[in-house]
Amino acid sequence: MITNMTHKDISIVIPVYNEQDNLKPLISELQEVLRDVGRPYEIVFVDDGSCDHSLKILKNAASYDPQIRVIRFKKNAGQTAAFDAGFRAARGEIIITMDADLQNDPHAIPRLLKKIGKYDVVCGWRHKRKDPWIKIISSKIANFVRNMLSQEEIVDTGCSLKAFRRECLQTVKLFNGMHRFLPTLVKMEGFTVTQVKVNHRPRRFGTTKYNIRNRMVRAFIDLLAVRWMKRRRLNYEIEEIIDEQSDD
Repeated sequence: MITNMTHKDISIVIPVYNEQDNLKPLISELQEVLRDVGRPYEIVFVDDGSCDHSLKILKNAASYDPQIRVIRFKKNAGQTAAFDAGFRAARGEIIITMDADLQNDPHAIPRLLKKIGKYDVVCGWRHKRKDPWIKIISSKIANFVRNMLSQEEIVDTGCSLKAFRRECLQTVKLFNGMHRFLPTLVKMEGFTVTQVKVNHRPRRFGTTKYNIRNRMVRAFIDLLAVRWMKRRRLNYEIEEIIDEQSDD
C-alpha cells in the first residue's frame, strides 16, 4: 500500500545503481524543471545497493534539499524492486518514473503532466533513440514481440519515463521484471493509458545495466506470465444482487 504522510502533487521515483557521475547533473536538471512546473514535489531516489559513491552523493544532496528523499537497499534487488519501494514511499498524487542515467530528459516532465489529466498513465516514447544500433534493434524486436503476444500497442515499453495517477499503483502487485509491463497491468485494472514522444539522450557516464540476454530472454519469460494473467483474469459484471433479510 502506498503511504501518504505529507501531501505532494508530484513524486519523481528514480532507481539508482552505480550512477555516481550522473546524479549531480540529474538533480540540477530536475530541480530546474520542477521549480518551473510550480507545484509541490519530491524526488525519491532508491539506491539499489550501489557500490560506488552514488549513496554518498544522494545523502549529501538530501542534506541540502528537503525535497530529496533517499531509500537505501541492503543489497542489489533489481529495478522492479526499486520502483516498488519508491511507489510505496511516494507522497505525490502523480508519480513519475525515470532512470538515473541522464538518458531520460527531465524537460519532458511537463509534457507528461499535460496528458495526465485526460489519462491515468502517460508513457514516454523515445522516438529518436540515442543508443548503439544493436540495442535499438533488439529493443524494436522485443517491443514487437511483447505487443503481439500481450495484445498491446505500447511503442516503447522499455522507456522508464512514465507518469501515473496515484490510484493506478495502489493495487498493482509487482514481481521481478514486471516494471516493463506496468501499462498493461494498470490497463487490466481498468485505467487508461496513452503515449507521448520524449527526447532521448546518449549515455555520457557509466555503463548500461542490461545486455541482450537479460533484456530479451528474461523479458520474454515475464511476457509469458503477463499473457497468462491477461487470459486468465476474472471478467464479469453483476447485474443484480437480491438479498432479502428475514424478519425476526
